[in-house]
Amino acid sequence: MSGEERIDYLVVGAGPAGIQAGYFLERAGRDYLVVEEGAAPGTFFTRFPRHRTLISINKVHTGWDDPELRLRTDWNSLLSDERGPLFTAVTPRYFPSADDMVGYLADFAATHRLRIRYNTRIAHISRPAHLHGDFLAQAADGTTLRAKRLIVATGVTRPHIPPIDGVELAEPYGEVSVDPAEFTGKRVLIIGRGNSAFETADNLVETASVIHMVGPGSLRLAWQTHFVGHLRAVNNNFLDTYQLKSQNALLDGEVVSIRRSDEDGGYRVAVKFVRVAEVVKEISYDRVILATGFRFDASLFAEECRPELTIKDRFPAQTDAWESPNVPDLYFAGTITQVRDFKKSTSGFIHGFRYGVRALHRILARRYHGEAWPHTELPATPEAVADAVLTRVNRTSALWQLFGFLGDAILVGAGSVGHYEEVPVDHLHRSLADGEFGPVDRYLTVTLEYGADHDKVNPFDISVNRLSQQDTGGLDSRYLHPVVRLWQDGKVLADHHITENLENEWDSEEVHRTPLVRFLATHLFPAGRPAPDPASPAATPEPS
Repeated sequence: MSGEERIDYLVVGAGPAGIQAGYFLERAGRDYLVVEEGAAPGTFFTRFPRHRTLISINKVHTGWDDPELRLRTDWNSLLSDERGPLFTAVTPRYFPSADDMVGYLADFAATHRLRIRYNTRIAHISRPAHLHGDFLAQAADGTTLRAKRLIVATGVTRPHIPPIDGVELAEPYGEVSVDPAEFTGKRVLIIGRGNSAFETADNLVETASVIHMVGPGSLRLAWQTHFVGHLRAVNNNFLDTYQLKSQNALLDGEVVSIRRSDEDGGYRVAVKFVRVAEVVKEISYDRVILATGFRFDASLFAEECRPELTIKDRFPAQTDAWESPNVPDLYFAGTITQVRDFKKSTSGFIHGFRYGVRALHRILARRYHGEAWPHTELPATPEAVADAVLTRVNRTSALWQLFGFLGDAILVGAGSVGHYEEVPVDHLHRSLADGEFGPVDRYLTVTLEYGADHDKVNPFDISVNRLSQQDTGGLDSRYLHPVVRLWQDGKVLADHHITENLENEWDSEEVHRTPLVRFLATHLFPAGRPAPDPASPAATPEPS
């Protein structure tokens, strides 16, 4: 084909995930290209959030010198072996401006000399049979890119439109005016109860006469669920105005229809209320705003390589390796990978998916380039394994951020004990079942997790939490703490919760190390069961 350009890896989208993927591909010396529709990285952040303040924290002053620890409270920096550029050097603001993110991404891409082609909108992706598995990506300017593998990092770009009669009369979040003066004295309905809806309401509190917000289900607060996509405290001023009776209200229900009012040119909105036996009531408004989120755009894929969708068709379905289950060699990165830990961990956000992209790179390196997962060998003793585990949980940012999803693995095989860092737990189980890590007898997973039912208890209710605060076993801990599980053939044999610590320092000999050593001695290296032979050829360390 005339003008066809061949590459091994095509990354679609130069937002944070695409740039992070580009960094790892560049550092590994791969044949790759990142394409971006806009004229610079991070085009999304030139428009969103509409009110220009990010809710990803940027804590500059931590009291720590360790750069790994500092990443626990730096939710915007991308990962690099060079430890820079860092977002924390851009601005001291705890909740920074979206414009700062745009500048930071450009700086990161330029510093690491990533191969990014801007002003290149991919209009169509196909996989013709005669290309033997290669993808063809056709750009709007006529350029044709042929790639062995695709990494799609486009995010969610299409508005999610709920099935409401007359929904086209509402003003979409992405288009509605952000000038509060335009809403002076108006009655406003906001459909949706996520952060974008509350951000919009907060902007209108001073000018609108009445603001109602409507949505189904219970309102979830991030400080209780520990899912940062739920309502954040920085956006919840509106709740005060509702509960303190300042004319605003939260409506628990669903919008049935929106229609124009013949009387005043406004809108009549039919709402089906959940709390009152699904009674439908019509309410008058001057403006109706639709803030119901976004979805993945699969329309650019030809039928033969269109990925399956999931969660009400809002996201592409993915395997434990972030690969499309129906389109081999099609991978995903960034916020669309949240399907793997939906509303449970942080894959939908930079401080989560940056580690997911690193894990994806290691998966690709193993699958296509024969490279082993980075790891170290440990002495086959309970003390050595305990020390390795505690060293990691006291420092790691990856397990801290992608809690319960990403874990370290301690693999015990014939003559070796290997410590593998930052493996997605689901991927680990499946890979071990397929023999991808070699022969393994037993293995440990090390994760950071919140306690059982942590999202159902008010963490500020001292009467409920007194027992868990007094418990030194960690089993009822509501806060983030390390969990060590022993597995064999994909089944849990035993687990050990390392008790929570106010400063997140699990370094007490009596409280943390001794119980862990005892657990390992009992379950991983039990008396009468021979420990692996360190002289065995299988114990030869692989390069990390």
